[in-house]
Amino acid sequence: MERPSTNREVAGLPAVEPAVVLAILRIMLGVLFVWVFFENLGKGLYTPAGYAGLIEYYIGSGHAPALWKSVMSVMASHASVAAPIQGAAELTFGVCLLLGILTRPVALGAFGFLTSLWVSEWGTAWIWELLVPMTVALCLFLGAAGRRLAVDILLAARFPEVPIW
Repeated sequence: MERPSTNREVAGLPAVEPAVVLAILRIMLGVLFVWVFFENLGKGLYTPAGYAGLIEYYIGSGHAPALWKSVMSVMASHASVAAPIQGAAELTFGVCLLLGILTRPVALGAFGFLTSLWVSEWGTAWIWELLVPMTVALCLFLGAAGRRLAVDILLAARFPEVPIW
């Protein structure tokens, strides 16, 4: 007599542990950030002129709330500072997620960053383009995605009292 399938089995295949799924999502989001960094670098979007031009396009063409557009205007007027900070943030998020370094705080920062980009791009881009990576970043934060294939495993062993692992 065949035994019925359990929640961990579908069509005879064993289910993958949630920690492994989170590690895969973490690595893929890290790849996305690194890829976008190099793509934007190639487009000149981390130069003051390139950054300001893109932000001004979002302000003129987008549907972000007026308050957010005023924040974007400040960023565009300080593009010589904001552009390299954004580039460094994207690359740092990507590398940290790829390696699983400080995964929870980085995932939370990535969620906030992606959310700000999502609001900035309202009306100028496909809504799911950033909504999906935002959701992945939030899940990585909530699911403590640094528990598999990550430097965080070593950090948690060394500093078990730190509550971020």
